[in-house]
Amino acid sequence: MNRRTARSVTALLFLPALAACSIGDVRRPPPNWASASPRPVVTAPAPPRAAGFDEVRHVRVAVPPRYDRPYVEFVDAAHGYALFAACDGVPPGRGCAALLFATVDGGRSWRALRHPRPVAQDQQLYAVPGALVLLAEPYGWYTSTDGGVTFTHTTGAEPLPLVAARGDYQVIEGRGEVGEWDGRRLRPLTVQPSVPGLNTAGRYGDLIVAAGAAAGRPYAAVSGDRGRHWLRTPVPFSGGEVGVLRVAFAPDGAGWLIGERPDRTDFPALWRFVGPRSWEPEPAVGHPAQARSVAPIGVGLMAVIGPDGVGMVAGGRYYHLDWPLTAEHYLTVLADGTIAAFGPDDVILGTGWTANRRWIKLILDGD
Repeated sequence: MNRRTARSVTALLFLPALAACSIGDVRRPPPNWASASPRPVVTAPAPPRAAGFDEVRHVRVAVPPRYDRPYVEFVDAAHGYALFAACDGVPPGRGCAALLFATVDGGRSWRALRHPRPVAQDQQLYAVPGALVLLAEPYGWYTSTDGGVTFTHTTGAEPLPLVAARGDYQVIEGRGEVGEWDGRRLRPLTVQPSVPGLNTAGRYGDLIVAAGAAAGRPYAAVSGDRGRHWLRTPVPFSGGEVGVLRVAFAPDGAGWLIGERPDRTDFPALWRFVGPRSWEPEPAVGHPAQARSVAPIGVGLMAVIGPDGVGMVAGGRYYHLDWPLTAEHYLTVLADGTIAAFGPDDVILGTGWTANRRWIKLILDGD
């Protein structure tokens, strides 16, 4: 057994990879200062072992020492941005001018970019495929589609790249309707799904899923013809209230419903799409009471980070993993399928497929 295989807690039957991408909520919570697939074959967990990193990239950039650690976003395993905007423990925009950096080699090197509005009351950064978006309140939005060389200034509503990053089909905020993104605006579909408490929609391939929760219960509908017809799909309810229901697609296209509890820290309810018209509850026997973030990573696997560390839902059970992540990390999946875990002091990238990953720790400091 090679070193990469030894890192997996479970022995998995790996399916052929399908070219795909998955993007979740582009507004990831910052660190403290955001189709069905067959079940994998699962054996008993491997004995615990110490896990480390395949590579540590500790890089210093030309930033005065009074700056706090940066806010970092990655689009894929290679492309990322960093915003130094807090100084001496004072929130961003209130103690120092913002400094902006970019990487195209996974954080091995960083180049300084000109921030279009370095002095503002608040500073935020969003990185999405094809665009870098900055918010400098009260001045508005600054959007770059050329890697931060030039920026376009807008005010008011979110810039188009941020809206587009949520997918071709999404819920129109304030209207409770599913809209189709036409490149310039969200156009409400002529035929709307009958989903109580509609709050999420997403697409992978020909499958569009709309879902919501009402009176603590989950509901969903699917369409295979660009929203011209909808089929109400039962979501088996086994107790435990659902406050918010989210649609998520794994990099291999597998559809999931994630039922967040009214207390958002409680372990969520999970369902997998088993098509063409039904959802199957995904048990997680032995799961912890709480979870901070979850992300489907392919072949029926759901990665989890909670107060007790990192784990995996596989084959109806929850397994603790020896991945080098902690309860302080927020887990997401990037556009190229890379696992990204954002912590208060570092970013960890897990490249590879399903549970077998090459782990890279990135620490970015000022001088």
